[in-house]
Amino acid sequence: MAGNDHICRAVRESLEQYFRDLDGEAPQAIYDMVLARVEKPMLEVVLDKTQGNQTRAAELLGINRNTLRKKLQDHDMI
Repeated sequence: MAGNDHICRAVRESLEQYFRDLDGEAPQAIYDMVLARVEKPMLEVVLDKTQGNQTRAAELLGINRNTLRKKLQDHDMI
């Protein structure tokens, strides 16, 4: 679970920095922004760890292989 704590801390610190950097501007669509920034590197790392095996990557991610392929297409990774 220590890895989970590290991920939570990294996201928290990044969001805190995001709010500091706004410099008075209103935040916009934070949820979608965070997901868009996190999803692609997560997919890249998991695919690297599975040596490109999409079936195994989908299993590690806890998603259907077709869902993984759609996400890879959305991020221009295939």
